[in-house]
Amino acid sequence: MEVMAATTMLNVLGYSGQLLEEGALAQGVEEGASSQHFTAACAWLVAQLNEVSLLEERLTPTTGPADAQSFQLEVSGLLNELHCPYPSLTTGAPTTRLNDSGRCLQLLLFLGSELQAARLLRSRQHPQGQHRVPEDAGSSDGGAQTLGELQALCQAVGMGKPAPGIPTAQLFTDLEDKIREAIAGLPEGTVGEPLLSKSLDPAQWEHLELIQQAMCVEYECRRQMLISRLDVTVQSFHWSERAQHRGAAMGELYDPLRGSLCRTAGVTLAHLLSAREDLSVITRTTSRGERERTACAINKILMGPVPDRGGRPGELERPMATWEGRRSGGDRRNGGDRRQEKRRGGKGRKH
Repeated sequence: MEVMAATTMLNVLGYSGQLLEEGALAQGVEEGASSQHFTAACAWLVAQLNEVSLLEERLTPTTGPADAQSFQLEVSGLLNELHCPYPSLTTGAPTTRLNDSGRCLQLLLFLGSELQAARLLRSRQHPQGQHRVPEDAGSSDGGAQTLGELQALCQAVGMGKPAPGIPTAQLFTDLEDKIREAIAGLPEGTVGEPLLSKSLDPAQWEHLELIQQAMCVEYECRRQMLISRLDVTVQSFHWSERAQHRGAAMGELYDPLRGSLCRTAGVTLAHLLSAREDLSVITRTTSRGERERTACAINKILMGPVPDRGGRPGELERPMATWEGRRSGGDRRNGGDRRQEKRRGGKGRKH
């Protein structure tokens, strides 16, 4: 019954991790601090709790049984800060308190109840969803990226940097008004329809973020390979005698351009939200419209006659096999001489 209650509680709180799978929660609390899924769920509850109430303690998900001891020490400090009323979770050696499945389940239920209470108090303090942008919104890597994109959006529409503590709903309402005002002043059809036309649930957004991270790793590898090829090509230009005297001048031109090349892709989910339908239209680079935009004076230069360097296998005839070695005397070993004498008369060599 307690396992079912914990599963229901996690669903209500918005958790979408691995513990919701059939039998995963029971196995997670059985393994305790050695379970990556169990520790990740606890860390998620504490992270959600920190969004609505300031906490000094944090929980770090484990990556294996070796991290179980440090995780339990973090849990001990967290429970002391939350004034946990359960002696089974606050007494005894900190590194042995989560060795029992019942205690692990009790820890999940306690953290979940604390999160529910904190959210209820927060909703009463800020009714109608009037959550505020925290002053330390950029403390984490993900928060810093989100805050940076939000500040860039505000500056792009002429609002300036958002003030700390501004209600989130009010901020997005002002942004929407500014964006609608800017779009109204543009010619019709300037801003196309969004490429992503469907709404996604939290689980789909998490899967989409994982896909985006995997693609960033892939394209980072490809960009690094292209940059390495560029470095090798430019380095080969210095091999000639004429270039040896102009190495400094070549470096002055190439180094600033090379320094501006970044191996990271820098594509985020915000780019997906801002993409329009015309981005999915693939146009041939030789089409008339593309050539009108990419044509330049160098395209009109024609190359003069060049020597024929071959390279056409279809025009070559297949060479015939030759047996010059046998025609000029055959095998030079004794066995070859005996075979030739047998063909002439069948008499062997006298010794």
